[in-house]
Amino acid sequence: MSDPDASLPFGTRLWFAFACFFRVLFDGSFAARAWGVRAALPPARATEKEKEKEKEKKGAPAPVDAALQLLALLQREGRFVDFLEEDVTTFSDADVGAAARVVHEGCRKALRAHATITPVLIEEEGKRVTIAAGFDPNEVKLSGNVAGSGPYAGVLRHRGWRATRFDMPVPLAGHDARVIAPAEVEL
Repeated sequence: MSDPDASLPFGTRLWFAFACFFRVLFDGSFAARAWGVRAALPPARATEKEKEKEKEKKGAPAPVDAALQLLALLQREGRFVDFLEEDVTTFSDADVGAAARVVHEGCRKALRAHATITPVLIEEEGKRVTIAAGFDPNEVKLSGNVAGSGPYAGVLRHRGWRATRFDMPVPLAGHDARVIAPAEVEL
């Protein structure tokens, strides 16, 4: 299995958060499972290596990050950050659903313009699959009663996603990638 103290890259975490957000929003059983898991998670703790990296970062300017560029594109095309930062608890489910459709359409357009995303496994979710011995744990996460060595047989709960192309525009000189969207002031 993977190292529980390992950290995922920002771009992976961003995509995972985006995927989980919509899966929780539109799949009640997934949301219930995710809600149940949160109590079992250990508190986050920084490793010594991460603490050292943070110290080094504080003295150097932040590099232009493709993940921040992607976030800015999702904001520009789909108002993604606006949607996430909005308190939707006061809106009806129909209003949230209508907003989600607009956000989904714009974000999908931005993503497809700059990346090609393909499933890790092509089988349909909910179907039985066999995972060969020696599988890549970066591509397949086993859950449930994992014992022994493969092959493993189980039910596919999520097909996974892989970026087969990721092209970000070259930022202009002086561009600050940390500014996801500038404030807009009408005069």
